[in-house]
Amino acid sequence: MLRSDAASRVIVALDCDAARARALADQLSGHATWLKVGMTLFYQAGPSIVREFADAGFKVFVDLKLHDIPHQVHGAAAALATGGASMMTVHALGGKAMMDAARAGVDEACAAAIIPDAERPRLIAVTVLTSIDAAALATMGVTRALPEQATALAEQAIASGLDGIVCSPREAAAMRGALGRDRLVVTPGVRPTGSAGDDQARMATPATALRAGASHVVIGRPITRSGDPTAAFEAIVHEIMEVH
Repeated sequence: MLRSDAASRVIVALDCDAARARALADQLSGHATWLKVGMTLFYQAGPSIVREFADAGFKVFVDLKLHDIPHQVHGAAAALATGGASMMTVHALGGKAMMDAARAGVDEACAAAIIPDAERPRLIAVTVLTSIDAAALATMGVTRALPEQATALAEQAIASGLDGIVCSPREAAAMRGALGRDRLVVTPGVRPTGSAGDDQARMATPATALRAGASHVVIGRPITRSGDPTAAFEAIVHEIMEVH
């Protein structure tokens, strides 16, 4: 695998305030392809941070896990579609009608803005959060085994025309088998060899996740809290290249 291909598979999660996020983006410019803007940064800095990073040359994964009534999600997805996002998330637990509305919101906004399909933001659904394990799922009244729950939600997302899903790396192989080779399988809960697990209950190394079928891996604190974020990012890229 070429270095550029390996680097494009890593999404750096900027779960921090705007000042720190901008500093990290400056350091990672020319190295990282993708940055993730999640709730912490989006709610602190506002939608303009997405456009700012996009204008700086990054692809931006807006991970807000939209989960509301279909009307609200339709509007939110439409706004993000023309706001600089290259990929965005909804929560599959919102149901098929909500995911249908998200799909319509993105498509209608892109059509109105004359955004070609190749540049259309990809819409993916979160299945089961990587901080949740089987025991936690049981406390919520979910009787299906965790892999079955994730697969059922993923299949519903694809039925709504979404471009892929977010899942634990431990479910990546099953998802790739169920969804086919062309769908996105984005895996958070990824930690380089030797890193702490933090609050992730179901995790894997980048190489393991990609071998299992992930299209992208999301990595935050091992890069962003490193003394040298650029070196940490490049070490992950090298780890991926060694096994692909």
